[in-house]
Amino acid sequence: MLKGKTDVSPAASKTSTDPPAKLPRTFDQDNNPTKSPKERKKSVTLMSAELATMLTPSERLFTSERNQAVRLRMESTGPGSETPITIHQMFLEAVESYGDHPALVFRKGSRMMTLTWRQYYEQCRAAAKSFLKLGLERYHGVGILGFNSPEWFISDVAGILAGGLAVGIYTTNSAEACHYVASNCEANILVVENQQQLEKILKIKSQLPHLKAIVQYEGELEQKAEFLYTWDQFMKLGENIPNKQLNAVIDSLRANECCTLIYTSGTTGNPKGVMLSHDNITWTAHAVSKMINLHSCEEVLVSYLPLSHIAAQMMDIWCSMSLIATAHFAEPDALKGSLVNTLKEARPTGFLGVPRVWEKIQESMKAVGAKSSALRKRVADWAKAIGLQYSYSVMNGENEVPWGFMLANNLVFKRVRYELGLDRCRLCCSGAAPMTKETLDYFMSLSIPVKELYGMSESSGPHAVSIHEYRIGSVGKVMAGCKTKLDKPDADGNGEICYWGRHVFMGYLNMPDKTAEALDEQGWLHSGDLGKHDEDNFLYITGRIKEIIITAGGENIPPVPIEDAVKYELPIISNAMVIGDKQKFLSMLLTLKCVMDDEGNPTDMLSPVAVDICQQLNVRATKVSEIIESKEPALYKAIQDGINRFNKTSTSNAQKIQKWILLEKDFSVNGGELGPTLKLRRPVVAKMYQSQINKLYSR
Repeated sequence: MLKGKTDVSPAASKTSTDPPAKLPRTFDQDNNPTKSPKERKKSVTLMSAELATMLTPSERLFTSERNQAVRLRMESTGPGSETPITIHQMFLEAVESYGDHPALVFRKGSRMMTLTWRQYYEQCRAAAKSFLKLGLERYHGVGILGFNSPEWFISDVAGILAGGLAVGIYTTNSAEACHYVASNCEANILVVENQQQLEKILKIKSQLPHLKAIVQYEGELEQKAEFLYTWDQFMKLGENIPNKQLNAVIDSLRANECCTLIYTSGTTGNPKGVMLSHDNITWTAHAVSKMINLHSCEEVLVSYLPLSHIAAQMMDIWCSMSLIATAHFAEPDALKGSLVNTLKEARPTGFLGVPRVWEKIQESMKAVGAKSSALRKRVADWAKAIGLQYSYSVMNGENEVPWGFMLANNLVFKRVRYELGLDRCRLCCSGAAPMTKETLDYFMSLSIPVKELYGMSESSGPHAVSIHEYRIGSVGKVMAGCKTKLDKPDADGNGEICYWGRHVFMGYLNMPDKTAEALDEQGWLHSGDLGKHDEDNFLYITGRIKEIIITAGGENIPPVPIEDAVKYELPIISNAMVIGDKQKFLSMLLTLKCVMDDEGNPTDMLSPVAVDICQQLNVRATKVSEIIESKEPALYKAIQDGINRFNKTSTSNAQKIQKWILLEKDFSVNGGELGPTLKLRRPVVAKMYQSQINKLYSR
């Protein structure tokens, strides 16, 4: 059970077993507030003169050493000039302002549990004491390997309060990949979810000389050892550690020193440990929060994306802290179907999904729609046409309400939002990878605009955002207090996107050469992405330098726009990858949409959307293998027709797809073709399918 106490606050720490407290602000059925909101309190001195903000002196803007401070990119005025604060200061401000507001809502068995912000803080202090008891050393890692949970949040924050470095590890990592991260951060303690994750660590424990303890937060331990602890055992370890000892560590924390490591997904080699300072996190969280809502205690979110990724961590842990939001935890099988149940239970005010999540929602809704009566289909098509017109009008600032919109809203859109659990959601976002125009338009047609965000681990998450202003295909405008520079632009205005601001990371742990590649002498972060601005200063991503295909004829071709365009033409296609580096022409690897099993592996069964498309072509196949083995003529012709349609729109002959091949299985994280954030691992795919690629160019 989650529990803990501290004499910092007179309030007793108890884990509530009652249903979550109602939020101070309520909404009517049209999502209008019925109570006046709480104004956000201004920052105040939080504890004592000893805790007043102090920075470790430093003249360098970046470092690759865990114990070195950096000079912050402070501005003299405006959003980049705020006083730097530590994680603890931001947390304590939330507790002192709104300590009784619900912070974390989660399920234990059949019971819903709630931790208030004060209880959450006290649990973090208790866990921090236990980390100290276990011998956590300054700037050493606390690795966390498991699905999103209160224990994940508490371990992360507590590791920071105890002077360590919080380190998320992807649950999909192999034992060897876990070893790399744990070794690189010199982890003293690893917190794992269950026996499955524990077994990975036990395989490599002998190779981790810095590791002192392993804590399992779900279930009972199946074996006993002096270094193994259940969560309850762990939380009791620090009961005799005096508050004075923990406070001394907290008082020694500095805003310009490292507190968190985010490991990149390693699509081109070993992951890099992105070092984030207290200021990176607190400044970015406040900057994002101000754009989302100027009032406290109004936001509700659902935590389900991997917390080892910066997007989920920034939103779920840190922006929640800044907004005094309430986080509901999804079940571990969220992406296998249960997410919608949590959404309907929590009714979030904001929802962040990676493109694949939005695509899965789209596919599920289309599958349901395909079973509707002819009348219902006609009504839905009519409503979506009006919805798309209205959404584009709003996006363009015209706000023209087409005839029939109110009826469509009442008949279709409200019902859809309710069934998705998004009836109270004011902000739907996508990040980590680009979304196709087809998916963006689909949700626009349902009056659910999905707004794209852009950034990277090295920018503490966001850099450009689409919140108040947005354009389809654009990732928005640069955050207030940050700057964008396009380096070496070509004739069309495409240049490498470079970042400046207090969100820019400290450097890569133990990798001075890689750090120097990413950060130039002036401190600008070179993203490796290509982009351009339109006349209204909206940023558009046009490619990635490392992904650029250079043909035998010397033409530079960004593959992503081609892949997205082909998938737009062919909704039966799940993944597309352009091939053609150093070749005379471009070719493409294609996979069909299929059903994924409970472990996230592609099965041989076509998805409902794919089956529906096949039926429209009078193809009776329901399996991928049936189509591949027979080279189903009608479907192969439909694919070629889609490729031909794309080729007619290509800007040059060099960008046309001359050949393609349909692969026997879809890409997946477990298969190795996709990284943990579902980004295509091009070198891995090219190596896996080298024989098929060779055939394309030997004919």
